[in-house]
Amino acid sequence: MSSRQRSTSPALKLTPLERQSSVALATLFAARMLGLFLLTPIFAVAARTLVGGDDPVRVGLALGAYGLTQAVMQIPLGMASDRYGRRPIIVFGMLLFVLGGVICALTNDVNWVTVGRVVQGLGAVSAAITAWIADATRPEVRTRAMAMVGGSIGISFALSLVLSPMLVGEFGLSGLFWAISLLGFVCLLIAMFFVPSVPRSEADIVQATARDVLHHGGLLRLNFGVFCLHFILMSLFMVAPGLLGRLGGFDSATLWKVYLPVILASFVLMVPAVFYTETRKAHKAALEWSVLGLVVVLGLLPWLQASFALVVAAFIGFFVFFNILEALQPSLVSRVAPPTYKGLALGFYNTAQSLGVFAGGVLGGLLVRSGGPSLVFWVAAMLAAVWLFTARGFRETA
Repeated sequence: MSSRQRSTSPALKLTPLERQSSVALATLFAARMLGLFLLTPIFAVAARTLVGGDDPVRVGLALGAYGLTQAVMQIPLGMASDRYGRRPIIVFGMLLFVLGGVICALTNDVNWVTVGRVVQGLGAVSAAITAWIADATRPEVRTRAMAMVGGSIGISFALSLVLSPMLVGEFGLSGLFWAISLLGFVCLLIAMFFVPSVPRSEADIVQATARDVLHHGGLLRLNFGVFCLHFILMSLFMVAPGLLGRLGGFDSATLWKVYLPVILASFVLMVPAVFYTETRKAHKAALEWSVLGLVVVLGLLPWLQASFALVVAAFIGFFVFFNILEALQPSLVSRVAPPTYKGLALGFYNTAQSLGVFAGGVLGGLLVRSGGPSLVFWVAAMLAAVWLFTARGFRETA
């Protein structure tokens, strides 16, 4: 057994090229996500300094416009990355991201902030970045590489909670948008100079259509899964700040003291699960057990919400499963999608993710108004249960 472990061990290690590509792309993704998240914790308050910023509908439109245009553009830019290459599409997308940030930084009108956010959303490069990681890694280690990206989302969100109030307090809302633009420029430099070139598949590029993806059972299940995951995430964050603040005595300026250790602890705890999934090739089992974990945690939250310690423990559990699924699902997309339309498949995947973010925020707010945190937890648990039912039918070959 020991000799077998020694013989298989090298195959489970990232090669130098895989490591360099994964780290560079995860850094690019993290910087881009940080630029997106920085606005979320503070904009509803900071927007009052803008013309029209006292209208919550216009403020909500400015905040959500990015997600809508990103959902529209993920698929065409994913297809374009299949045909023209990952690097040029990502560079183009990040140029739009920077341009949109500059538009926001130079205005004092909430309507022009909406325009800037629309321009940023047009540069939807998540699918191209994820496809580039898939290009650069073998299937045996791809989940580990995707875990770097998945973990970067949680870490970027935690950092945004710390940095956003500081930046607005020091430089104002305009300064925050300049910081977002700077992060976009950093992403542009990483894409141009720091991600190594990797050989592309020699398979002929075919003109794939939406039907190719929509008739693929495995991809449909994964798209539904990522929609559910991000719907649940956004709906939870409609109630988490108020609940944690009430139970623990935190305000918006100090909630990062809860979020940061929760997310870091969950990331540390999910690493062994990802390693086990790879070494035992237990991707389907990991998918099912992680979704089941979400069902359990979300189902328990209505009964735990009177205790600060228990709510924090539940959120740690939630983010353990969230981080596993955030790493596992795009890896599974890249495994089941034919190489000739891998970018298109990831485009659909990221579109479903963006739609989940938008729907979770909007419907989560309606649920809070209708029934408070308990209703949000129950609906999220039921949605996770439906997801579990569909995940049980997932096959990598389907």
